[in-house]
Amino acid sequence: MASGADAPVDTISSDSPLQPQADGGASTRPDPVENVDPQAARRTVRVLLPLPLADAYDYSVPDGLDVAPGSFVIVPLGKRLACGVAWGEGSGEVAANKLRDIAEILPALPMAEPLRRFVDWVSAYTLAPRGAVLRMAMSVPAALEAPKTEIVYRAPEPRDPQQGGPQDGDDTPLKLTAARRRVLAQLAEGPALPAAELAHLAGVGVSVIKTMAAIGLVEPVERTLRRAFPQPDGHRQGPTLSPEQAEAAQDLVDKVLAHAYSATLLDGVPGAGKTEVYFEAIAAALAAGRQVLVLLPEIALTAQWLKRFEDRFGAPPAAWHSGLTSLERRETWRAIAEGRVGVVVGARSALFLPFSALGLVVVDEEHDSSFKQEEGVIYNARDMAVVRARLVSAPIVLASATPSLETVVNVESGRYGAVHLPARHGDARMADIRAIDLRRHAPPRGHWLSPPVVEAMKKTYEAGEQTLLFINRRGYAPITLCRACGKGLECPQCSAWLVEHRFRRTLVCHHCGHAEPPAHHCRHCGAVDQFVACGPGVERLAEEALSLLPEARLELFTSDSLASRDEATAAVERMIAGEIDVLVGTQMAAKGHHFPRLTLVVVVDADLGLNGGDLRAAERTFQLLYQVAGRAGRDERPGQALVQTHAPEHPVMQALVSGDRDRFVQAELADRRLAGMPPFGRLASLIVSGPDPAAVDNVCAALARRAPHQDGITVLGPSVAPLALLRGRHRRRFLLKVARDIAVQPLLHAWLGQIGLPGSVRLQVDVDPYSFL
Repeated sequence: MASGADAPVDTISSDSPLQPQADGGASTRPDPVENVDPQAARRTVRVLLPLPLADAYDYSVPDGLDVAPGSFVIVPLGKRLACGVAWGEGSGEVAANKLRDIAEILPALPMAEPLRRFVDWVSAYTLAPRGAVLRMAMSVPAALEAPKTEIVYRAPEPRDPQQGGPQDGDDTPLKLTAARRRVLAQLAEGPALPAAELAHLAGVGVSVIKTMAAIGLVEPVERTLRRAFPQPDGHRQGPTLSPEQAEAAQDLVDKVLAHAYSATLLDGVPGAGKTEVYFEAIAAALAAGRQVLVLLPEIALTAQWLKRFEDRFGAPPAAWHSGLTSLERRETWRAIAEGRVGVVVGARSALFLPFSALGLVVVDEEHDSSFKQEEGVIYNARDMAVVRARLVSAPIVLASATPSLETVVNVESGRYGAVHLPARHGDARMADIRAIDLRRHAPPRGHWLSPPVVEAMKKTYEAGEQTLLFINRRGYAPITLCRACGKGLECPQCSAWLVEHRFRRTLVCHHCGHAEPPAHHCRHCGAVDQFVACGPGVERLAEEALSLLPEARLELFTSDSLASRDEATAAVERMIAGEIDVLVGTQMAAKGHHFPRLTLVVVVDADLGLNGGDLRAAERTFQLLYQVAGRAGRDERPGQALVQTHAPEHPVMQALVSGDRDRFVQAELADRRLAGMPPFGRLASLIVSGPDPAAVDNVCAALARRAPHQDGITVLGPSVAPLALLRGRHRRRFLLKVARDIAVQPLLHAWLGQIGLPGSVRLQVDVDPYSFL
């Protein structure tokens, strides 16, 4: 498997020769600490900072400061103070009189040893600076500070009569007025309360509470403010499972109760009830007092999942995603570290949260390419989740209806176990899938829906059922051309077309985010109002669908039309309630959703993902189309999926229509094995970029001269990247291809360590690449 999941732990040095050294603790401030005997033996520790640094710096520990491994500390860095983590004992490589003191320890629980090992492992595998990986594990700096407190008031502890002071029922020496008695009665019946709340409940003024505190009738206490997180109930009874589901669930539960590492593929067709099966494993982990991490690929998918979870366990999990406020992030981060959160559901970044008792990891839709982070530290969250589970001796469940080929090979080799759900739950049947040959059933000119599709849509609408039109293109049209000169509208910062978003009246680059108003004058020939939209996007498809069914209730389901998680949730609820007749969507609508009235799925351009020469083009296309077809007929009503294609003879289309997933997988694996491609070989991609193409080419030439040459190793490139210009930076690519038994990281260290980079040129390493743009 060409992933981080099966490489040995702690075997690769994480020192990166490509990263600039920061102005840090042991290297830039030679002044000895004042009033300290330079001969005195002082303890030193290495402190790792959340900066793009390859290693930790040595610092001296002042007397009386108890710095434990993992402690969050404040240290001087150049002329400022920085927050870091005590990573271990000092290296001893720096003279004591050149070390600077740790300034303070922050009042947060230390970073646990398994999480520190995980940071080291990710850095070593991806060749990212260790400090850059640490930054992801310290994503909420405010959570490291002391939590806020408030003053609450409680009844004083009973006193010995010999010591004097007011006693219950005794009016001397202090008179208990009616107002004071009401306050004491309130405290006798409930917990300590803030002054304003206590005064309101007792029907008195706040001044009464303050006076009572001053004379000792009530006792002020400082209380830490903590958000209370609802606790999912692992003992709550779940739904009745089918025999196949129960058998699969018991397998997962047994692995949870073993408290040991294992990896299991939960393989089931769409609608088989995979979620309910791994919910049983979550219940077992909660009942055992362990924490659970569930990774989901899409935030839109989370909304429906959250409702199902709350129905099952009586309380929602803690969510972790970019839509949280800073306060929510701080409180959730601390609660996870303190063990006050039982289940976390989130996207990639949740992998780096500070779990104190992680007992189960679930990766739902494990094949999904969105688990791959392409910016900053480049990693695959699925593979790193396997590593995280192994480091804490916990089981991991990888759930999918279309497992990745890497996971399939790991199952076949015995690295992973597997449980299978081959049929849909209850009486529901798999949708009938039919390929529509566009060479025989061409749509009318200027239209994109073929006659068989139009007929099926009308019948579905008349039956009161729902249709999903799927095309994985945002906007109105992917290309806008000038009729006069034939030139297109391009992004000024990227070698990519500007995409028309007609409903928003804007042109957008989907790579860098550049946006501009619709053009009227051609920048190439000056022609006025000669632009024409070429090809369909979701907006153009919606326009055509409304012209065919003008009375239908139609909505878009894309990341552009649903700007927030709440909007996505509301759209899903309207679809479930039958308030939408036609849903036009991108891949956001393709997976995970359960729409009982949806009986027709139309894939408008099934050939779209097969172009471009991507290593995983066929695999990804099959996965996506199989998933979107699986949205149809998930309840009692039978469903059908119509797949428009110009190549119905293609193996992907043949596999879809026949429903023979395993045959397609084995054929694809045979092709990969023959070519020595992942998962039977290893790849690493180098992207060299910079604002000056000449400087980029000079670095590429130096890399090419020093490229490794030996048996089992192939270096392709340099070549101009398909996306040659991105955000104003010119891009060139190398591809390192090696045999399965050759470790990529030592090769890269030796190769790249020979090259010096000018300040304007950036070199990005992507081990196990998914994108080849």
